[in-house]
Amino acid sequence: MNLSAFDLNLLRVFDAMMLERSTVRAGERVGLSQPAVSSALGRLRSILGDELFVRDGNRMMPTPRALQLNEPIRQALVQIEEALAASVAFDPRTSTRSFMLVGSDYFSSLLMPKLTAMVTPAAPSITLQMIDHPSTDVFGLLSDDRADIALDRALETPEWIASRKLFRSWLVCIARRGHPVLGAKGVRPGETIPADIFCAVPQALRSADGSKTGTIDPALERLGLSRKVVVTVPHFQAVALAVATSDLLGSIPVHFARQVTETLELDVFMPPMESPAMDVTMYWHRRFDRDAGSAWLRDQLVAVASFDPSA
Repeated sequence: MNLSAFDLNLLRVFDAMMLERSTVRAGERVGLSQPAVSSALGRLRSILGDELFVRDGNRMMPTPRALQLNEPIRQALVQIEEALAASVAFDPRTSTRSFMLVGSDYFSSLLMPKLTAMVTPAAPSITLQMIDHPSTDVFGLLSDDRADIALDRALETPEWIASRKLFRSWLVCIARRGHPVLGAKGVRPGETIPADIFCAVPQALRSADGSKTGTIDPALERLGLSRKVVVTVPHFQAVALAVATSDLLGSIPVHFARQVTETLELDVFMPPMESPAMDVTMYWHRRFDRDAGSAWLRDQLVAVASFDPSA
């Protein structure tokens, strides 16, 4: 193959097609029209002597040759990006860059208001966005350039993911002030709820997939106990709101509890079994290790996540 006349933009189109499996969405990713993407694919097919992508319903499925080329082309593009990014200056005062973060409502409520307050005066034209996805999706989003930084509990990471622990958290129990059962049993705020009382009071549980078990349930099962979960919701904020307007118990992260208890008039208790501590961690793709903008945002997140563990 004569590379002297080869257009590297064709590789960008190929990479976008591998990610999107659609000429329309691939065009949106690289800033080309759908006809331009189809034309680029035609040139690639001619150069490589392979169909590369075959229509299957609404998707364009890669051929074995395309699958073989996928990783080498992706790595080549990453190396080019790194070489160019190393010399690109980043000035938050003038940058118009947009950053996409991934995190649950816990992070959007706990960190994003503080991050916005810190970033806006120093970087008035920067845009911050946060989307919510299951933990199983976050590394794929980082790999596909659909997110810059992910915030989650400690996860097992592939070698191409970098991480930094932000703080440690654990679950506490919440109930509305003057809860009739806890009050009648003499359980005061800040105290541990006995296991039998904990299991007797109906509960609201944060569950992304609708399951009715959490981190404390295995310990209860070992004692032959089970709690009564009557409501599951996908967000911690919804747990707090449900508890504030009912006689339910709920379990939410301690830092989030400190933020909402006064506003919602909630009391905080300790669960009957010690809640496993969670290392709240920031993740990013290693190819952005030396990217000045990404490094700047990571520093801002470290600053706003500096909680006093004894508070």
